[in-house]
Amino acid sequence: MGKSTHFSGQPLYGQVIKLLDKSTILRISRKHGGEHYIKRFDCWTHLVVMLYAVIMRFDSLREITASLQAEARKLFHLGISSMPSRSTLSDANKRRPEVIFESIYRDLYATYRHVLSSDSRKNRDAVWMKRLQIIDSTTITLFSNLLFKGVGRHPKTGKKKGGIKVHTVIHANEGVPSDIKFTSAATNDSFMLRPSTLGKGDILAMDRAYIDYEKLEALREVLYVTKMKKNLKYNIMEDCMYQTTDGLMEVRIQHVTFSKVLKGGEILIHHARIITYADTKKHKLVALLTNDMESDPNEIIEIYRKRWEIELLFKQIKQNFPLKYFYGESANAIKIQIWVTLIANLLLMVMKKRLTRSWSFSGLATMIRITLMYYVDFYSLFNHPEKDWETLLNVKQKEDYQLSIF
Repeated sequence: MGKSTHFSGQPLYGQVIKLLDKSTILRISRKHGGEHYIKRFDCWTHLVVMLYAVIMRFDSLREITASLQAEARKLFHLGISSMPSRSTLSDANKRRPEVIFESIYRDLYATYRHVLSSDSRKNRDAVWMKRLQIIDSTTITLFSNLLFKGVGRHPKTGKKKGGIKVHTVIHANEGVPSDIKFTSAATNDSFMLRPSTLGKGDILAMDRAYIDYEKLEALREVLYVTKMKKNLKYNIMEDCMYQTTDGLMEVRIQHVTFSKVLKGGEILIHHARIITYADTKKHKLVALLTNDMESDPNEIIEIYRKRWEIELLFKQIKQNFPLKYFYGESANAIKIQIWVTLIANLLLMVMKKRLTRSWSFSGLATMIRITLMYYVDFYSLFNHPEKDWETLLNVKQKEDYQLSIF
């Protein structure tokens, strides 16, 4: 039997890390002091090993080192000239500054964001999609409350669990984080509302946890859409309701003002619109808050529905990468693992975008994990995975036909 029709001279993992620039990574590491007193285990090797571990979904340092030893020859061809021990990898996760991996992620995002952004002409997206940013946070549960202050208590034991909160911003037409901040789980989300990071005309879709009148008022050139809190007090300036032909409420539009007394005694007035509509699927009324006084209510509703994309991103990352178990107990090691997970997610998203065949992210990540060290061409295999089987069937049919002649 001959070679696979998908055969390549290097493992599939080599094609993944080709998206990385080794010289750029080492330059970033030297800039942040990541190469001080380092003999062999430089930042490039550290990143390649951690990416390998994250894609393969290993849960411990022992699994990582055992697998590296089993794949030593293939990894040597990928440029890993030294086999790190558990202690070497543990020390690197503890000591090499996590800001290096943050900078690597931001550099990769800037390099590949044009690949990730969808073409609104091809996908027939709404005009506002390119301006829409979605902001939210997700909490990753940790084993201890000592590193990051937890929030809430276990209903049975009454004990707090530690947690790191990952505050994330994504552009709706890209699907990967464009801005990320880490805090303890107890930190309020609203600190991410920073006008300096937003441009004129940008649209921000967010959860109601971000409602802070003072910060919302500062977003003068930015449009926001969020969900109303039930306990908010406001003055109604104008109230209008639209009904269906059956006499049921379709949408209600209220022009309102919110007031807040600032520290100096000054009273802040914030003007907004409340748009209430009937969710026919969940059979309930949903009230949205926005500072957009002109757009059609249906457009505001559609913008808020797009907020669900960030929830799908969190689900995608947590389901396909190891974030239940960490390779170190220090805050630095935990952050490095999260940054490497985000890098892996970005690289797989770039490769997925370049395929002509449609794949779910979960299916793609699983297949890459299975074939990561196979000598196959990524685009050949993933665009036509049945090719080998079809070739074998054709050969078998020809052999059967020749035998039938005699």
